[in-house]
Amino acid sequence: MEASQEPKALMFISAQGETRETQEGGPPSKEEANFENLQDGAFCRTPHPPSGGTSWDYSNFTLLGRLEPQRSLDSIQKTIRDSFDILSGETEVDHPLCVDCTDYLLEALDIELAITESDVQNYKCCLETREGMSEDEREMLQGKLKGLELEEAKLLQVVAEVEKNQESVAADLEAAQAETKILEQQEKQYWKDYSKLRWQQLELNEELSSVEMRLRYAQIQWNKLEKTDVFNATFEIWHDGPLTIINNFRLGRIPTVPVCWSEISAAWGQTALLLLALANTIGLEFQRYRLIPCGNHSYLRSLTDDCAELPLYSSGKQNVFLHNKFDQAMMAFLDCMQQFKEAAEKDESGLCLPYKIHVKKGLMEDPGSSSGFYPIRTHLNTEEDWTKALKLMLINFKCSLTWVSLRYGRK
Repeated sequence: MEASQEPKALMFISAQGETRETQEGGPPSKEEANFENLQDGAFCRTPHPPSGGTSWDYSNFTLLGRLEPQRSLDSIQKTIRDSFDILSGETEVDHPLCVDCTDYLLEALDIELAITESDVQNYKCCLETREGMSEDEREMLQGKLKGLELEEAKLLQVVAEVEKNQESVAADLEAAQAETKILEQQEKQYWKDYSKLRWQQLELNEELSSVEMRLRYAQIQWNKLEKTDVFNATFEIWHDGPLTIINNFRLGRIPTVPVCWSEISAAWGQTALLLLALANTIGLEFQRYRLIPCGNHSYLRSLTDDCAELPLYSSGKQNVFLHNKFDQAMMAFLDCMQQFKEAAEKDESGLCLPYKIHVKKGLMEDPGSSSGFYPIRTHLNTEEDWTKALKLMLINFKCSLTWVSLRYGRK
């Protein structure tokens, strides 16, 4: 655009001013008012200048760019003309028009008429101001217009850059939202894994507590077992009057307490098991006999007399006037007990039994008794002396249990 060229909006205003001067100061025609109505897109509505004033404040004008109306002048004129024709009755409407539509149309036309009249007044003021404007003022306005156009172009460029940046920011925002969605899914999976591991931890803690309780109980039991004497716990020996009892089985009988022979045989089985356990503890192997505990049918096997078996049990039908195998078994048992005594006496903390054993005669010696010796046989013997011999023998075993417990119990 050249410097001497005026904008279309100002040229249009100038044309309006010239037309008005040719009409002898009369009011503008309908077409002129319509032209003035179009100029409202280029300038803002401003009040009339003070009466008698020769200048006008052009800073109130707002530049909106080149005059490019959305509707043409002919279309506006035709719309107004048709509306007035309908209202005046000169044109018949080919369709019925209700009262509400008529009122709405009248209200719309009144509003448009008021706006048009206000625009006409504004354009008149502009034309009057233009007539009194000098060339310098026009050039000043022209320069101001160019500056505003340049500023508008810069602002449009800034707007374009902002829109471009907005697109980039929108893309970044979309990428951030996608990443946030992925992170939310990962967080959800993390909490699921955490809950699963937490549940496993609780189960393991519960199992650990259970194991610790069992370990504590086992430790308590272990401490009890360490303090427990295995031999004394396994073989309990005590006496009830003249009778001696081993593991709840009475060994011996008297006329006033006729113990059945099956119980006596069971007591002999427990005694044989005790002697074998003591011998194994000190590492002793018996000579001449092999001790075989079998409950109430225990026996000894001779290692010299063709492996003859000597029963340590009886039914009570043996003849007291004849030698019998039951008596031979009890004498052989005393022989084995004497071997254990001799082996234990060789130890540095030697065993000392309270009652002496006479193997060849089958006697138990009690130094504090008036009789002194008690045979272990039933042949030509009384039940009282035989029971007394068995009692002395079990007392010796009680002392042997104590010695073995002290000597080997902590190993």
